[in-house]
Order: sequence, then structure tokens, then C-alpha cells
Amino acid sequence: MFDTMTVTKAAGAFIGALLFLLLMNWAASGIFHVGSSGHGGEGEEHAQAYTIPVAESASAGDEGKDAGPDFATVLASADAAAGEKVFSKCKACHKLDGANSTGPHLDGVVGRPVATVEGFGYSDGMKAHGGDWTPEALQEFLTNPKSVVKGTKMTFAGLPKVEDRANLIAYLQSQ
Repeated sequence: MFDTMTVTKAAGAFIGALLFLLLMNWAASGIFHVGSSGHGGEGEEHAQAYTIPVAESASAGDEGKDAGPDFATVLASADAAAGEKVFSKCKACHKLDGANSTGPHLDGVVGRPVATVEGFGYSDGMKAHGGDWTPEALQEFLTNPKSVVKGTKMTFAGLPKVEDRANLIAYLQSQ
């Protein structure tokens, strides 16, 4: 069944197919070359077909800050009952009964010095942060904890809404 001629034909077909694929690859890479040789290397400036002029505004970053009321105004009208609902996001790591959990307890956190709860192992970043947990400091921290305290162990992403932060702080003040 498998004589020398059959094996030779099969080997020839296989080698011929490989030769065809190699030649087609070579031809295609010559026609459709994607790379930096000859037409500007990596990191070089390329000529643009057109440009769109954009007027830069010096106050573009300030518009977001002026869009809403300041934090003191929002805190003055904060609702502690709504803050209790927001605190449900914190319950996984923090308690209000004086016992530490994954995070330190938050009894009397407003006005307390940073990283001073007895028996809790704070990160070096939190220990170095210093200061007191004023409503303004809590508001800044709760916006994005990792950007305020580099190296904090707190994995919470933060509260993007200023009303949620104010309600939470009002609730913590009432405890």
C-alpha cells in the first residue's frame, strides 16, 4: 500500500506546500510591510495629513471645581440617616462598636488624630500622613484614599459624590 512512489508524492506535496507558504509570506511582507525601515523610525516625527487647531482654555480645570457648592455648604445640610446607608459600604472593614476589624474602628473618628487607634497595625503611609481627621480631611481622603495617602492598606476606591461623603461624615459625627 505504501510504496516508495506514494511516500515520495506525499513528501513532495508537503514540501511544495511549505515552499508555497514561504514564498507567499515573503511576497506579502514585501507588499504589505509594516515597520519603521525607510519611512521614519520609531519615535520620529511623522508628517500629518491635516491638523485641527484647538484653542486651549486656561480655566478648563477650574470649571469642574466651581460647578458645585463647596464642601462646607454640603456638610451643613448633610443627612446623617442617609450617611448611615452610605456607611453600609464601610461595614465590611470598619465597625462602630470600638472593636477593630480589617480596618480600625470609626468611633469618634471625626477630630481624632490620624493612625492613633490602639491595637491596629497601620501602614507606614498612614503613620506618616499625620494630622487630624477633620471633616475636610475626611472628605479629601474619602474621595480617593490611595491618592491622598500613598501606601495605605485601604483598598476602597472612594466615594465620588460629595453628598455621599458629607452624609457619611455627618453620620460619623453623630456616633
